[in-house]
Amino acid sequence: MKKVVLAFSGGLDTSFCVPYLKNEKNLEVHTVMVNTGGFTSDEAKKIEERALELGAASHTTIDAVETYYQKGIKYLIFGNVLKNNTYPLSVSSERVFQALEVLKLVKKLGADYVAHGSTGAGNDQVRFDLVFEVLAPEVEILAPIRELAMSRKEEIDYLVKHGFNFSWEKSKYSINQGIWGTSIGGVETLSSNGYLPEEAYIHHVEKNGEEKVSIEFCKGEPVALNGEKMSPVELINKLAAIANKYGVGRDMHIGDTIIGIKGRVGFEAAAPLIIIKAHHLLEKHVLTKNQLNWKDQIANFYGQLMHEAQYLEPVMRDMEAFMESTQESVCGTVDILLRPYNFFVLGCTSKFDMMSSKFGEYGEINKSYTGRDVVGFTKVMANPLKIYYSLHEEKESK
Repeated sequence: MKKVVLAFSGGLDTSFCVPYLKNEKNLEVHTVMVNTGGFTSDEAKKIEERALELGAASHTTIDAVETYYQKGIKYLIFGNVLKNNTYPLSVSSERVFQALEVLKLVKKLGADYVAHGSTGAGNDQVRFDLVFEVLAPEVEILAPIRELAMSRKEEIDYLVKHGFNFSWEKSKYSINQGIWGTSIGGVETLSSNGYLPEEAYIHHVEKNGEEKVSIEFCKGEPVALNGEKMSPVELINKLAAIANKYGVGRDMHIGDTIIGIKGRVGFEAAAPLIIIKAHHLLEKHVLTKNQLNWKDQIANFYGQLMHEAQYLEPVMRDMEAFMESTQESVCGTVDILLRPYNFFVLGCTSKFDMMSSKFGEYGEINKSYTGRDVVGFTKVMANPLKIYYSLHEEKESK
């Protein structure tokens, strides 16, 4: 039998794919679950058990959290990337790294096919397909849910017919969870004016009052929480555990999908939003005006390409190199105040802080130039405009 590697999450769609590929396509099915922070070890074990029960010849669990951080999240932090100034690419940035890990198993097993459970209605199908098409064009891509356009009921009926009568409770909301946040889609997100009710969110307010936390950055990476040194991945998880109890990090993202339509999704991403806002504040203190200006433009483009599955585009490595270069002096500690449903970035300390009083204090005193220097500076600055308006007097009068 020819082999197929199936990206498997244990949900209805990927569960349907196992017996379908085995029975209807006569393939030896090897499932793989790539964990980018959305599953506990117990949940991963249950997913493996389900895959084998459904008839998979083997199941592989891959922990890709550290890889995802080093090759993706780190640069989203460096760039303060928020899609449409809102969304930290919580789920959209995961898929390419999951696809890359799936492809490693495809090559290791010498599989003829690679499969996923994406429908034909969203972005994920493109994210998976693009990686497979570019890096393994000789391997055929199978997407049964997309190809068959089956309803949820038809999938369940097929599974029951083949002896798999699992409980497939239909959730009102589609939830995708990872280390960089959780996306939430449902009835309300399908319209332009609906909003998610409280019960749609994963985390709810458990603590009242307020709490201060501090994040230390070294060369742009978060390296300590409340004075305790730890890895960035550990810090993200620990910060989330603290901040989620205040119900912070919620918002609604509206943007252009890869497939050409507008999409709307709710999300909660307490740790990502806090880290990005804290990092951005520190950058404003330690980077020059031109560094900030160019990095904003490059990071915006980087986030757009990441969202649209263009991670393999060589220009991404060029932009990563630029952003990494800007982070040399992004070192210091940022204080944050947590309250129910919101947070505030309070201030920072850094040995590279360009607000240094050595050169003056804004609005108070200048130590490196005199008032007469400003008069001359202003005259020089005004000269090109004086020339222009002397030749266009009609515009001056408007």
